[in-house]
Amino acid sequence: MKTLKAINGNDLIELGFTPKKWFNEALQYINENQLDENEMAIYLEQFRSPDPDPIPLYDQPKDFIINIRPEHDNEIDNVEKVINTMKVLMKTPTLIGGAIMPDACPTGPEGHIPVGGVVVAKNAIHPGFHSADICCSVMLTDFGKVDPKEILNAAHSITHFGYGGRPRGEQMPMSQELMGAFRDNFFLKDEKLISIARSHMGTQGDGNHFLFVGTSKNTGNTMMVTHHGSRAPGAMLYDKGMKVANRFRQEISPETLKENAWIPFETEEGQSYWDALQLIRAWTKENHEAIHNAVLEKLNLEKQDRYWNEHNFVFRDGDLFYHAKGATPLDDKFMPDITGPRLIPLNMAEPVLIVQGKTNERNLGFAPHGAGRNFSRTQHKKSLAHKTIEEVFEEETKGLDIRFFTNDIDISELPTAYKSAKNVRAQIEEYGLCEVLDEVMPYGCIMAGDVQKNAPWKNKKKFRKA
Repeated sequence: MKTLKAINGNDLIELGFTPKKWFNEALQYINENQLDENEMAIYLEQFRSPDPDPIPLYDQPKDFIINIRPEHDNEIDNVEKVINTMKVLMKTPTLIGGAIMPDACPTGPEGHIPVGGVVVAKNAIHPGFHSADICCSVMLTDFGKVDPKEILNAAHSITHFGYGGRPRGEQMPMSQELMGAFRDNFFLKDEKLISIARSHMGTQGDGNHFLFVGTSKNTGNTMMVTHHGSRAPGAMLYDKGMKVANRFRQEISPETLKENAWIPFETEEGQSYWDALQLIRAWTKENHEAIHNAVLEKLNLEKQDRYWNEHNFVFRDGDLFYHAKGATPLDDKFMPDITGPRLIPLNMAEPVLIVQGKTNERNLGFAPHGAGRNFSRTQHKKSLAHKTIEEVFEEETKGLDIRFFTNDIDISELPTAYKSAKNVRAQIEEYGLCEVLDEVMPYGCIMAGDVQKNAPWKNKKKFRKA
């Protein structure tokens, strides 16, 4: 008797079936009974559901709360764009509410969620709403009465900014427990992803990510704050999530913008993706802790206090999924590991705010995550073209110990690149978004620097030309 080729899940997908819980049972039955092509088609017909009617966009956008207004002419265009993009976004058929924060700024074409935006979806996770920088977050460690320069010097010798991970021999360990959990998850059980997660442990990336040292206004204690997300492992999860979400979009809501596609939570993929988000969150927290603990160890110190919060993530309350694209969670229900008050950094020359708050009629349980931008990085650089980089740096960082990991100044991360911290704070108070408990007054800061100037691929290109 001829043995038929074993059927696997990819074969069922090629036949037009979406991966579901019944796959394992069906594959076992087909292979054990060695069904031929016709027998298999008859057997599988029971699992083929009729194509559902596509879910249309809302005719009118769902209501959203506006916690922002322009304070001067430079902000008028930004605020108009933020409101307009929210109006398009809020036609997405899963959404039931939203809010924009005082630090809001657009991130792309109309309909894309802005930075400083919060939207609430019912039974749906939208990978595009957290973007590739999943779990961008901040952690604070209180070092007590220690010279801030000593902390900044130690941190500078330990942290790692820029592209890629740490070289071999300099890597910080990723916990075995977390690696095992990655291997058990549908989205993360990728050995290349796990290898990258190991090499990126203890790294901070580029852009607006930083390591900030300052002193508490209340106690005078020296505090270190790190800001970064889940690095390449998070970006890889985002790519996988968007592919799955867009497969669902094509089936159930083709009118929805590609960037606003969603994974239905009740599906196997939805629950696996939710679990993957929690593991990426755990990796990101471990990444922060690796840097903070290494600084403590180098100086032979014990931490006085520590707390953290993400501000770019998806938060669940029953069947509602709160997507915060740059917004600080205040409500305790959003954080499974409540460690203390929350953190809102503004810019390198301004304090990091230590805040608390509760859900109210304006905030949906969230506060701003920082100061936001009125102009793109390119626009900002053009506006300063009449000055040298050194002149701009000297003017904007006077009295502070500001360092760039690459030794190349990035003027797009200096204070004037951001919204007025004073105005953001005033609108936090005006709209009653949260309460400021303390401030970490700035001493100094480390950022990646201009990573494009001497990027590895540019150096290779120069070498080839030479």
